Amino acid sequence: MRSVTAERKGRTKARTQSVRPAAAKGRRELPAVQPGSARRDKDTGAMGRMAARLSMFVRRPIMALCGLLLILVLLGALLASGVIGRGFHAVGRGFAVITADAGFGISEIHITGNRRTPYPQVLEVLGMKPGESIFSADLWAAQNRLARLDWIADAEIHRRYPDAIYVTLVEKRPFALWQPPENFSGNAKGEAPITVVERNGRPITSHDVEKFRRLPKLVGAGAPQAAADLVEAVQAKRAIAARIAAYARVSMRRWNLILDDGVVVQLPETGWQKQLDALEHLIIDSSILERDVTQIDLRSPTHYFFLLKNGDKKDVERGKET
Repeated sequence: MRSVTAERKGRTKARTQSVRPAAAKGRRELPAVQPGSARRDKDTGAMGRMAARLSMFVRRPIMALCGLLLILVLLGALLASGVIGRGFHAVGRGFAVITADAGFGISEIHITGNRRTPYPQVLEVLGMKPGESIFSADLWAAQNRLARLDWIADAEIHRRYPDAIYVTLVEKRPFALWQPPENFSGNAKGEAPITVVERNGRPITSHDVEKFRRLPKLVGAGAPQAAADLVEAVQAKRAIAARIAAYARVSMRRWNLILDDGVVVQLPETGWQKQLDALEHLIIDSSILERDVTQIDLRSPTHYFFLLKNGDKKDVERGKET
């Protein structure tokens, strides 16, 4: 019995020892895992994926930029060939025709404020034709053209639907006639043209100045810019205003008054307002213009100096004139 039992135990042990190696032989043997190696493998994979995405991010803008450049080149070629321009022009022309046929064609142009600017001239500068679409009228460009006319100070243009254009003009106000000095650049004959000027001295026009012969006459360089106060002060003195012929600017510093009989009144550079009072006194109370004088010098604060027609000179102390 002992031998059988021992034999059975020996067989069982041998079977057990023979089976284990077979089972181990059929399995895939895994490499030994050291501590921390799994984390390093995970980090390496994440970095790889990030690098791949970065590469795609870099490549895509480059591709987009190349595509944009290609589109721009094509558009430039089309513009250069005139294809796009002709297309837009055709669309705009078609729109203008459609809107004009629909009752939005210009049939009325109302112009106000053009006292000195002829109506036909305003129409010509506007450049708007009857029947033209009211939407295609370039009001801004028309206003700029009107503002370049001699007499126009300001211009406003409005659409009034469906078919009317309203033009409101503000014209410049003539203040005086200016005769530039002889060395001033003039016309083809070498003569300096007489110019109508505004109160601020800005020139208006040199055409048809004979229409403004009743305006004050200014002579000399710098006269238009400095004349306003003097002209208005003289016009307030009736005795002087009735005899004034011209205002002459001297060396761009002071004024001479030219009277209708050729008498020259010399005013000082400063304080000329008081000397107008003195001149009015001489005209009214002393009848100075009825005497044989050709020049009255009011620049001295203590004396009057007179140049007589015979060439003699005379001075009179102020307050003692008769």
